[in-house]
Order: sequence, then structure tokens, then C-alpha cells
Amino acid sequence: MFSGLLGNCTVSDLQRAESWYTKLFARKPDRRPMDGLLEWHLGPGFGIQVWCEAERSGHSTVVLEVSDLSAQAQRLLQLGIELQGLQPGGGAQILQLEDPDGNRVVLTSVVA
Repeated sequence: MFSGLLGNCTVSDLQRAESWYTKLFARKPDRRPMDGLLEWHLGPGFGIQVWCEAERSGHSTVVLEVSDLSAQAQRLLQLGIELQGLQPGGGAQILQLEDPDGNRVVLTSVVA
């Protein structure tokens, strides 16, 4: 019935958010479907939208699974993205990040 999912993070400053998410995803947005909206397509049928709407900004959470959480943590630290250390989380390790508006982006990796 469903063929994809685009999570959404609402921000107050699109240019600032584009810079931050470009570092997070290691590339520029894949699409700019309309004014105020950026999209990163992260795999077949899923991705993240960043939408500029100041009065709603900072209340989003997205969780993304990665294959090597430690490598991602090191890469993000080198890019100047602040992060908390790796934490246990429901049979996985998690890394909690916050974008400049306070939206939570959680990276997770299953513990083998």
C-alpha cells in the first residue's frame, strides 16, 4: 500500500539548516520541490525533508539507521557537529544529534 517515507524536520532558517544537513548527509539536497523545502533521498523509497516554517521549528525527531555508527560519529565530530557520545538504546547503539533549531536526529546501529 505504501511505497516510501519522507521524514520531516521543520526549521526556522533554511540556509543554516541546509548547511547543517549537508554536513550530516555528506552532500547537497537531492531536490528543492518548492520554496522553503529541501529533500535528501537516502535510499529507495525513503528520505528526509527539511521545511522552513519558523513558528513550528525545533519540534521534530527522526531516527536513521547507519551501518557504522562509530565511523559516523568520528566524521561528524571532524565536521564540527556537536554530539553526545554513543549510548545504548533498545538493543542498539544510538547517537543523538540536534540541528541548529533543536530538532533531534538520532543515528542508530544494531548491536551484533
